[in-house]
Amino acid sequence: MAIVLSLSLLVLLLNFDLREIAVAAEGYSRHDFPADFVFGSGTSAYQVEGAANEDGRMPSIFDTFTRSENWQGGNGDVASDEYHKYKEDVQLMVDTGLDAYRFSISWPRLIPNGSGSVNRKGLEYYNNLINELVNHGIQPHVTLLHSDLPQVLEDKYGGFLDRQIVEDFTAYADVCFKEFGDRVSHWTTVNEGNIFIMGGYDLGQTPPQRCSAPFGFNCQGGNSTTEPYIVAHNMLLAHASIVSLYKKKYQATQHGLVGFNLYSFNPVPLTNSTEDVMAARRANDFFIGWFMDPLMYGDYPEIMKNTAGKRIPSFTKDESKLLKGSFDFIAINHYFSVHVKDNPSSLKMELRDYVSDMAAAMIFSTDGAPPGGLPFMPWGLQEVLEYFKQVYGNPPIYIQENGQRTDRNSSINDTSRVEYLQGFIGGLLDAIRNGSNARGYFTWSFLDVFELLDGNASSFGLYFVDLNYPNLPRYPKLSQHWYSKFLKGKSIPLDGIVEAANSSSSGLYSR
Repeated sequence: MAIVLSLSLLVLLLNFDLREIAVAAEGYSRHDFPADFVFGSGTSAYQVEGAANEDGRMPSIFDTFTRSENWQGGNGDVASDEYHKYKEDVQLMVDTGLDAYRFSISWPRLIPNGSGSVNRKGLEYYNNLINELVNHGIQPHVTLLHSDLPQVLEDKYGGFLDRQIVEDFTAYADVCFKEFGDRVSHWTTVNEGNIFIMGGYDLGQTPPQRCSAPFGFNCQGGNSTTEPYIVAHNMLLAHASIVSLYKKKYQATQHGLVGFNLYSFNPVPLTNSTEDVMAARRANDFFIGWFMDPLMYGDYPEIMKNTAGKRIPSFTKDESKLLKGSFDFIAINHYFSVHVKDNPSSLKMELRDYVSDMAAAMIFSTDGAPPGGLPFMPWGLQEVLEYFKQVYGNPPIYIQENGQRTDRNSSINDTSRVEYLQGFIGGLLDAIRNGSNARGYFTWSFLDVFELLDGNASSFGLYFVDLNYPNLPRYPKLSQHWYSKFLKGKSIPLDGIVEAANSSSSGLYSR
């Protein structure tokens, strides 16, 4: 059985289960990776901190999104309460054996009005968190913007729709570099720039829910035909401005690195036909090349410019020069692969959005998948890394998100997540052995967090967070035991992990 999906439904795929159906290969250990390779796990501010209305923090577009009339998934007012429990959580990171923790800074907590005065309490919190990490030997990897642009800037001038965002985003980054850069050496400007735009300005399914009929759903204003291209343009210029600032003002003394994060779904041609092969290439050009070509070469892919025409802005010579090479590393988030089929009929539409400009459709087979789930393909990450190696000259890459969705209240015996991690980390090792310049790997997520697409309904965490109790206790899942053993250089079979977990958990694993 197969399900045919329009590419416009791609974002929705992230909401499905990714349970593995094949037993992942074993036989490797952490010692097989380069000595300086970084292993970690991650979260983001709105999804984990809570304390949304405390100590001067103001709303973000993520807050507004979770309070919209069509959203039924709760909100992140409390989330996992890391704002108050950060010391406890850092100790869990130590227990797990993480090299690094990837988190984001809440712009509306640090600079509540989007620009201007710094919030002393926000500054204190992030200094405390960073110090706690560093004091325990854990590298802080910081993302500046993870879906939570200050709502005040959205209200004031439309956020990323206006060039003013370049100035304000750069000023915010300047504060972060100045205050935290003596301890933070890895900075990512934007998380999943391509998904942020497609979901937020074309389909209207994620913050700030802008779109237009017939392309989006429950639109809060917007224009799906033009806004995705405008937002991407301003986002790229803001990123380049931030990198330029860092290189001129901070890099010589702080010795840090700045990168950009993209989501990659690894499009695979449905058939060997020329049409489907070209459709898969086109999907990569639109989804990855949209940002990578400007960052590498200073301009958009020709196919995008030819297809979108006047709807896609142009870079000036100075802007192109500023963009070219404006990264020290590229960060990618990858969860699963999808098949792609040529869809030329979308180009015949009188009105087109960014998605229909791709002229590609997603085909996903559910053969062999567990009920309600999607099979995963560990080789997909290898193919993504090979694509960056072949097409973009093998830049330094950090895999900043990779993980498996399960229902929030599913068993803490998450054997499928263990198999998922085994498979993907094994695939990563194969890619490195084949010459990939991958430098680090982070599971998503360290704790069960408030998820972008379904709030508290789903789980990606290594630790279960029990929302039924006010103190939100954390319990290690089977996947945490496996990852911890792996990080500590051990390699034992899955049944050994289960036995060890059961013997040490006092019944927790019967949950």
